[in-house]
Amino acid sequence: MKISLVICTFMRVEPLLKLLKTVSEQTLYPEEILIIDGSTNQDTEVMLLDNRFDKLVYHKVSDENRGLTKQRNFGISKVSNDIEIVCFLDDDILLEDTYFEALASTYKKHPSALGVGGYITNEVQWTAVKNHNYKALRNEFYYDGYKRKEGSRFILRKMLNLDTDVPPGSFPEFGHGRSVNFLPPSGKIYEVEQFMGGVSSYRKEIFQKIRFSDYFDGYGLYEDADFCFRLFRLGKLYINTAACCEHHHHPSGRPDTYKYGKMVMRNGWYVWKVRHSNPFLNSRIKWNLISLLLMLIRFANVITTSKKTDAFKEAIGRGIGWLSLLFNRPKIKNG
Repeated sequence: MKISLVICTFMRVEPLLKLLKTVSEQTLYPEEILIIDGSTNQDTEVMLLDNRFDKLVYHKVSDENRGLTKQRNFGISKVSNDIEIVCFLDDDILLEDTYFEALASTYKKHPSALGVGGYITNEVQWTAVKNHNYKALRNEFYYDGYKRKEGSRFILRKMLNLDTDVPPGSFPEFGHGRSVNFLPPSGKIYEVEQFMGGVSSYRKEIFQKIRFSDYFDGYGLYEDADFCFRLFRLGKLYINTAACCEHHHHPSGRPDTYKYGKMVMRNGWYVWKVRHSNPFLNSRIKWNLISLLLMLIRFANVITTSKKTDAFKEAIGRGIGWLSLLFNRPKIKNG
């Protein structure tokens, strides 16, 4: 399969170089690597001139194409005609050497797949469980022969009967599902409704029908969920837990915590309505109850965490974002 790798970057020279070194060690090397640079300086371009990588093409974008979704759409326009699969990676990802080989094998095994996500291995500690009749404790999450520690937000949701009722990677009618990092490192392929945009891939042909939404300007929180939910209407999506990589979250380029909290609410509402445009009243109530519960948890983090100011600002942002939905709801874009 001919693969094009698109990396959208912004002011992250060192993480990008580390990523590209892991790309150079792949058992299946991309047909092309497109660097879509939104940086406001020349450091990324200089680094790439000093470190040559095979089949790499560099593009510097202007202000009108800066921002994650805009840069991705720009990258799609530069993909070669004979490419079959377009892969996107965040610039702070590190790949295991069989990453692209595992992705390609998924498309061969599931010819109907429109998109396949990779699997991040360094964010969650899982433990294999031999007893297939194992019943998880309240502070544990168990799935497909593996268990992990349950976060406080899900412990509270269980206690309040607000836990999700669908598998990880799916999205219940009341939103607030479990993300794909609740899928275990089993090496299996799972059918899902969404995956993370920073470790994603798609058949090139689907971009004739949909593009990344310009609603998600700048940082683009939940843009990947929006794209997956719209693509899910057209066909099947998968996660291959054998397509392994690591995500080393880089602090640069992230929004102020107040703005982040506001985006969590507004963008979270947006993608919920993209997936479930007309949910039942009970689901509407549960979406709001869970949203408010998560806001209260962030307020409590002012006491329980060392980053008290960040927790407080994010909680305030969530509150303002939730209130704004009462009189200024985002307009859904489905194109």
